Amino acid sequence: MNLNTKDVSADDIVVLGVPFDAYSSYLKGPALAPEAIRQKLLTGSANSSTETGAELKEHPRIRHVGDIEWEEESQAFNAIEEVIGEVAKGGGIPLTFGGDHSITFPIVKSLAPYHDEFTILHFDAHPDLYDSFKGNPYSHACPFARIMESGLAKRLVQVGIRTLNQHQREQVERFSVEVHEMKDWKGPEQIKLNTPVYISIDIDALDPAYAPGVSHLEPGGLSVRQVLDVIHNIDVPIIGADIVEYNPTRDIHDVTAMVAIKLYKEVCGKILTNAV
Repeated sequence: MNLNTKDVSADDIVVLGVPFDAYSSYLKGPALAPEAIRQKLLTGSANSSTETGAELKEHPRIRHVGDIEWEEESQAFNAIEEVIGEVAKGGGIPLTFGGDHSITFPIVKSLAPYHDEFTILHFDAHPDLYDSFKGNPYSHACPFARIMESGLAKRLVQVGIRTLNQHQREQVERFSVEVHEMKDWKGPEQIKLNTPVYISIDIDALDPAYAPGVSHLEPGGLSVRQVLDVIHNIDVPIIGADIVEYNPTRDIHDVTAMVAIKLYKEVCGKILTNAV
């Protein structure tokens, strides 16, 4: 790994790609997302200002350091933990482009030793709380079971959920997860945060009309504006974030890539404008 993360300064936003989709259960493709998002960032299709008033272009606190690398698939989680650990040790704030959702477990595992109690704010169509899925306990359907059973986060808040089955309802009870199902969604005032927060955004939290470039199309989801309303309403420090499950092979006219970029911009804007 040749990523320049050793000289990270406190409160730097360190943008990394994690091109990993080996634990996707249905379609491959999210491993291509970091490069696809990066290329769209360079096209000038959208400017670098945010709705919070922050200007991201050449901002001294934002560092794009490239993709985390590994030689063998089995080494990916260790590589993620090593790099994110370096960022956290330096006081940096990792913002990662996945990749499938399995990467959230090693990311949070690496952040936890450097932070006191924190909440995970998780946007998704799926709760990703399976104890094991298709024989794989590290599947992209399982990261939040691994996180919560390890005691890595104080609280898990899920928004946009619309696929709860009986097993995952039992897991919700087991781990005391705060689930805001899509059928009950009223607005960002439902989310009350009183600790620092880690944000995990699965692109399929959005309705496919807004983000068709995902492996699991689940109608009835959030709009882009509804996700932004929640992000803009955050008034606690943000310790890190991931944007996962964008599948460029399924996208239509780069619509989903631009949604990912919008989410990236507004998360950065909140990090920069919130007290850290």
